Amino acid sequence: MVPILLVLLLVLILFGAGFAVKVLWWIALAVLILWLLGFLLRGTTAGGGRGRWYRW
Repeated sequence: MVPILLVLLLVLILFGAGFAVKVLWWIALAVLILWLLGFLLRGTTAGGGRGRWYRW
């Protein structure tokens, strides 16, 4: 009985990790798209040049 429970626990852990990694890939893709949009759509400064679109 114990080996079966250990195998089921391992399957649940691996399935959960796989799902979490897939969600993290989608989040990373969304952040990349937002970063690219922010980079391409940044405004101009008063001097006519391109300004920094980030705040650090």
